[in-house]
Amino acid sequence: MKYVSLAIAAATFSAASAFAADLPSRKEAPVYVPPPPAFSWTGFYGGVNIGGSWLDRYNYDAWGPAWTGFGWINATQIAATNFSNAGVSGGVQAGYNYQLWSWLVAGVEADFQGTSIGASGVNNGWGLGFAGLPVLWGGASRGVDYFGTVRGRLGVTLPGWQQFLVYGTGGFAYGEIRINNGWLGNLRAVGTGWTVGGGVEWAFMPNWSTKVEYLYTSIGADQWGGTNLASQRVNMHTVRAGVNYHLNWGMAAPVLASY
Repeated sequence: MKYVSLAIAAATFSAASAFAADLPSRKEAPVYVPPPPAFSWTGFYGGVNIGGSWLDRYNYDAWGPAWTGFGWINATQIAATNFSNAGVSGGVQAGYNYQLWSWLVAGVEADFQGTSIGASGVNNGWGLGFAGLPVLWGGASRGVDYFGTVRGRLGVTLPGWQQFLVYGTGGFAYGEIRINNGWLGNLRAVGTGWTVGGGVEWAFMPNWSTKVEYLYTSIGADQWGGTNLASQRVNMHTVRAGVNYHLNWGMAAPVLASY
């Protein structure tokens, strides 16, 4: 009887094991986690900057009748200075980037800068008074109150490090330039011109980047001071650092699944 009981128990255990083996497994398939989206410079951005600017050369021409101690003259005054005075410049910028390929980025940027550029220096002017006597002028002050640019940008990323962008830039420039010189008086005018330069930009954290940039800017304007017409042109160097907030960074890329 004992042996019969053991045989029945063994048969029951074997049947239960076979039934359990036929049941579906409760072990779930591993969840697929898609890789993070590739970094891209595409999107709008805006930020602030601060740096320094200095004049390379500031020229102006003036002609027309003017009173001197020798009498009225009607001649051309040519004034120029190589005095490279410097000042602080700072302002805001905004733009848009589009990543054409993994290594190539194109974009457009506009900025507006206030400056403290202004200095006095010696200019060389000449004219002819009554009886052909020469007339000389000296002592001028000049400066740039503000300037802005609208530029295109084209840059490349470093191999294996797309967060680092090296770019060139150039385009339209404008600004208020002023001069105060004797019979010309205190003249201010908003001039136009061009700018060219380059820089590097680093995306150091999500939605944020920092940059260092150099610009060479040339702005000119014609203006009347009384009866005298003055033509001014300022050539200026600017080195600045800035920080940008990028609106489109950190957005998840769409995940496409196939079945």
